[in-house]
Amino acid sequence: MKYASVSDVEAGFRQLDEGESARCDALLEEAAVVIDAFNEAAAEERKKLVSCRMVRRQLDTGGQSAAMFPMGASQGSASAMGYAQTWTVTGGSVGELYLSKLEKQLLGVGNRIGTVSPLEVMTQ
Repeated sequence: MKYASVSDVEAGFRQLDEGESARCDALLEEAAVVIDAFNEAAAEERKKLVSCRMVRRQLDTGGQSAAMFPMGASQGSASAMGYAQTWTVTGGSVGELYLSKLEKQLLGVGNRIGTVSPLEVMTQ
């Protein structure tokens, strides 16, 4: 089961070559499993949006520039003659399908804090 198609991922992103299209299709199936693990009852249009965002992060920039930040990186640095690069990716890592904080909110899960006191339940 998938919530988006390869053409959905390409829209607003970039044209994918044949190999990337096959990888994209497989990643969309994997993204659907991750999404359903968080909230299977989320609205279909939100699942589609989140699927596209997750897969685009993995398809990245397609190697167009080694100096660019990977999608999803919150910090980065690069050096010249020492050939050093450092990237900080929040919420997951490059090469891994993950849900960002915004995507969790889109699915109706995320930063909700709550408590239940068993003593209060017993006194009611």
